[in-house]
Amino acid sequence: MLRIGEGFAGTGAHSAHVSLLLAPNAILAGAFVLAAASPRPGHIPFQVVLKPNVPVKPPTLFIAKAVLRDAHHERLTWGPAQAGVAAGITRALLEDVFPEGAEAEWLAVALVWVDPAAEDLELLYANNQDATLLAAQRAMSDVAPSRADLRLALASVGNPYFTPLVS
Repeated sequence: MLRIGEGFAGTGAHSAHVSLLLAPNAILAGAFVLAAASPRPGHIPFQVVLKPNVPVKPPTLFIAKAVLRDAHHERLTWGPAQAGVAAGITRALLEDVFPEGAEAEWLAVALVWVDPAAEDLELLYANNQDATLLAAQRAMSDVAPSRADLRLALASVGNPYFTPLVS
């Protein structure tokens, strides 16, 4: 079964928005390999690592949602945002959010938005860690969000970039 989770943490240019796809290798392998082998200008999928030569488990592919605009934006994405995703995935594994054996039998794809205006690298790292862990927890939950949660949210639809005058 494919699991999908979403996490948002922080505010302004340092906020993090992570959509996480998780599944056993047999389900996600084709999409994982296709995405990794299909870079596009401004969107270069790459393997998430805790540090060089230490990839996260389960293997995770990082895909930027925002087109990488310049060297600063690339460093934000490949540096603190990627490190935050690595820490969030690893925390989820070590805190038993994922099922037993997930480190060897599952794959993950993290779709990550990074604002090119961000300046505080530590805050960007922390928010990406928090958003990734939250996305993992939500992906593995069978009840969140509930229909009641959805009904309540529908009454006040909005996000950090737009809130309609009438829902």
